Amino acid sequence: MFDSAHTYRPGKGSEIAWLYGVARNTLSAERRRALRESQLTHRASGRRPLDGDDVSRLEEQIDAERPARAAFHAMAGLPDGERAVLELVVLEQLTPSEAAVVLGIRPGTAMARLHRARKTLRDLPFVMEGTPR
Repeated sequence: MFDSAHTYRPGKGSEIAWLYGVARNTLSAERRRALRESQLTHRASGRRPLDGDDVSRLEEQIDAERPARAAFHAMAGLPDGERAVLELVVLEQLTPSEAAVVLGIRPGTAMARLHRARKTLRDLPFVMEGTPR
């Protein structure tokens, strides 16, 4: 009330009405603050701060996924035909002959594309699962 005393205008109403207005505004502000606090508490409930072990596990998981991200990035740079054969053979576990049927190409073409794709990826610092060097 003391902080708002300068806002009182006698010509606009009685002191009591002004005090009720100040009280109503104060209560409204407090309700809004309590609601925001409640919403934040609700959002954070059930969560706990990360400890050192949690952070270590997250770092290990990120590091473990790094070779796969590098492999997919490198595969994206392959020509479409080579990438398609490589994906079918390595990811889908098809034989090169089965991949050839899927792609509508000859088995020899599939083998050549697979060889070129593997050769391109061979010098990368990771070994793709299912692709012998």
